[in-house]
Amino acid sequence: MLSQDQRPPQPKADGFFEGENMLRMVASAIVRLSQQSGPGDPVYDATVQNTYNQLVLLCLGKGHAPPGSVPEMVRWAAERSIGEWPWTLPEDFDGASAFLVDELTRTPTQQCWEWRIAARDVAAEQVENQLMLEAISECRAARAPASYTAFRKLLISKPVLTDAERVALGDDLDLELLHDVIKRCYDPVPASYVREGVYAVCARCGCLLVPIGRDRYVCELDRCRRDQHTRVGRRVEARRSGLYQLNRPLRMFITGPGLAETDLEAELSRRGVRVEMWPNFDAYDLRITLPRGRVWAVDVKDRANPALLGRSALPLRSDPLYDEGFLVAPQYRFDEREDYGRVYARHRTDAPGVPDLISDTELLARVDRELARSQRNTADRDTVGGAADA
Repeated sequence: MLSQDQRPPQPKADGFFEGENMLRMVASAIVRLSQQSGPGDPVYDATVQNTYNQLVLLCLGKGHAPPGSVPEMVRWAAERSIGEWPWTLPEDFDGASAFLVDELTRTPTQQCWEWRIAARDVAAEQVENQLMLEAISECRAARAPASYTAFRKLLISKPVLTDAERVALGDDLDLELLHDVIKRCYDPVPASYVREGVYAVCARCGCLLVPIGRDRYVCELDRCRRDQHTRVGRRVEARRSGLYQLNRPLRMFITGPGLAETDLEAELSRRGVRVEMWPNFDAYDLRITLPRGRVWAVDVKDRANPALLGRSALPLRSDPLYDEGFLVAPQYRFDEREDYGRVYARHRTDAPGVPDLISDTELLARVDRELARSQRNTADRDTVGGAADA
């Protein structure tokens, strides 16, 4: 038997290739693989191959059996939660329920996309820097805020377009300015969404449903996946019309949160509250004018990981002015994770002015309290005025 000094050195991963850095690398590799239309030459690009190599080293250095190939690494991502991989993460990341690949659709999850981004703002890095900021720039130059608002509403309300609907957008005067940008937002739909010659659209969010097996559909958006029974809205025959859908980052980081934004707009309007959407070319998402002229600014985020949300949080822009600002997440995120708000607070950046996080349900409750207070004050003034007249 060899003595300890005579044994060959064991492979050891560099300290950088551990924990969050390694998780981010694996997430990036999985997203890159999902965007590949077919085998390349070499089969895997340098980013994917290097990630796999470093994962193998990490496993061997920690005494774990590594995945035997890149496809097996992807299988790990579908079958092992991020807490079961041989890396070390902060306890409050709650890796027990988070997977990088959806076991049903075999596509990257929202968690995977969020981890993939090293920048502070997921939507800005993936979408806004490329397409959204281009839209803002063009609308600013033309002094056309209505065009930007119409563009945002299009991405939220119509994530899927037939060829005829796509062509008809050219007749919309508000969208005419951004026709080229819109074309680049939508991609042709791959055949994987077709079942028996038909595409199915989610009745709740308007995105395409993924067919599973013979008779089941699932939606890719987290907000819809919570429903036990996915509802099919319209159906589109594949042979009759070409079909286009927003690219995946736009569906995830614009359409998803956008539905929460427009739901809030509808609820506030029902209460008689004046709401401006995406003021000053998206300074924030909702500008709410309350009785007595108080103004609240609201930014809506729909993130799977509250720790990453906290790290990416920034102060709201100050133009247009407001009295109080809020960061809002859909209530279902708090229902899924009881500690969602606390984890956000622990990881929130130290920059001054970063807003507190509340749910959309809590925001509406605060608005209701403001309205009730205003009504009481009005009633008290009427009472005093009536007594003075008497």
